[in-house]
Amino acid sequence: MNSALAEVHVLVTRPEHQSEKLNSLIEQQGGVAIRFPTLQIVGMVETGVTNQLSNMASVDWFIFTSANAVNFALKANGGKIGEFKAKQIAAIGKATASELLLAGLEVSLVPESGYDSESLLAMPQLLKVVHQKILIVRGQGGREELEKVLKSRGAVVSSWEVYRRVLPESDPAGVISFLEQNLLDIIIITSCESLQNLCIMLGENNKESLAMIPLVVISGRISRLAAKMGFTRIYVTESPSDQAILDTTILAIEHERSNTKCCN
Repeated sequence: MNSALAEVHVLVTRPEHQSEKLNSLIEQQGGVAIRFPTLQIVGMVETGVTNQLSNMASVDWFIFTSANAVNFALKANGGKIGEFKAKQIAAIGKATASELLLAGLEVSLVPESGYDSESLLAMPQLLKVVHQKILIVRGQGGREELEKVLKSRGAVVSSWEVYRRVLPESDPAGVISFLEQNLLDIIIITSCESLQNLCIMLGENNKESLAMIPLVVISGRISRLAAKMGFTRIYVTESPSDQAILDTTILAIEHERSNTKCCN
């Protein structure tokens, strides 16, 4: 076992079904992965399924905005992939593309770099989409940037919301105890909702203490939100992959230790 994170307590806030690989990587480096999901993903397979499935035949592009979008769309379609196979499929990033490939679907488009709406919209294939019918498969309350820009380029765009994000019913007592004993070394945040929910779940009384802990986040958007919420020690990963999150966590801990030595 490696020891880059020896005795480091890492709060992992990812949804339970998406966190175990990251937890394992942390533990392989000697760290203590504290599992505290601040987001739960719930399917909306009953919402708009009939209408969307009947419209699939006329769609030119499917755009999947997350791995969850892939999984819940397939569940809504009874696990069948035939309706998607003959279409052009775009994935917002490599993790989403991987889920599509695992499902047996060919990915026509994925950003060469980046993993957000802006990166996908910059691809040449989506610059000229006049009169093309595009279906965006996403979660409820997702960003509107894709739909807005594609419509401005002349596309006929609709969205299919296949899941929603909810606040988990988890007991925060254990995490609050770690916080009060100064035993939380770093927190991993993978979405804006996860950060907002963390603050809600731990309560207003712990807001100041929480803001003093270093954060590892996966995007500039999350970083900007964290800064507005009072966090000052924020480290941004190069990508949302588990390995990139682990690497940034190790670098962040090394940086924090270095700063502590300088101040002593």
